[in-house]
Amino acid sequence: MFVNGVARLEGLASDPATLLAALHLIEDDAGRQRPFPNAPRRLDLDLIDIEGLVRHSPDPILPHPRAHLRRFVLQPLADVAPDWVHPVLRRDVAALLAALPTEDLPQPIGG
Repeated sequence: MFVNGVARLEGLASDPATLLAALHLIEDDAGRQRPFPNAPRRLDLDLIDIEGLVRHSPDPILPHPRAHLRRFVLQPLADVAPDWVHPVLRRDVAALLAALPTEDLPQPIGG
C-alpha cells in the first residue's frame, strides 16, 4: 500500500540541490535504501517545482521531469495548489490531470 501526498512550502527558496539533499536525509532517516534506480522504497520525497524555476542540470531537474504524467502527484497537488501552472508546458494542474489516461484512475476496492 502506498500513500501519496504533497507538501507546499512557502518562504525563501533554498538552493535546489541543498533542498533535495535535505529531502534525501529525511528519506534516509525513514530507512530508505537505494540499491538500484527506482527500487521499491519506504519513503520517496520529490521536489516538483520551485517558484517556476526551469533547470535542466545539475540535479534536481526542475520542474520534476515526470510530474505531469503522474496522477498520484497531480491529484494532491491540485488540492494544495489548484492554480499551479507547469512552468515548461504552461498548463495548469487541472488541464494536466484531464490529459491523463483514464486507465490510471483509482479503482474502487474490490472492483
